[in-house]
Amino acid sequence: MSDELIAAAKLPNIGYSEKDWDKTVASVTPDFVYDEVASHRKSENAEGYIEMCKGWATAFPESRATFHNAYVIGNTVVLELTWNGTHTGPMMTPNGEVPATGRNISMRACQVVEIKDGKAASMVQYFDINTMLAQLGVG
Repeated sequence: MSDELIAAAKLPNIGYSEKDWDKTVASVTPDFVYDEVASHRKSENAEGYIEMCKGWATAFPESRATFHNAYVIGNTVVLELTWNGTHTGPMMTPNGEVPATGRNISMRACQVVEIKDGKAASMVQYFDINTMLAQLGVG
């Protein structure tokens, strides 16, 4: 059972890494709640989550998740991962657009994912946005 929960928790990230939006949508519930703590952005449905993913994919087209550890507590999975990518497209921020820098990022993250009926029902993602901005030379 734990392996199935971990696989379900990883799937939205795998879909994102492949930029396969159909796979990503299929991995979450229609009322999927995504809370991106570092950016203060939140989505309360699958469509909003995909739009947020597409924004990151515009800024970092080949960005990918690398998984390190996974822990299961009931129907909740905690993932430790690293996001890697190159900033080759515009990145929208609350303070406006950051043009492509061509710089690489490598940013550790933690996600708390609630699984319901084999799909991600909610995800809270924690990462250090200041590290990312410093790696891009804009922070």
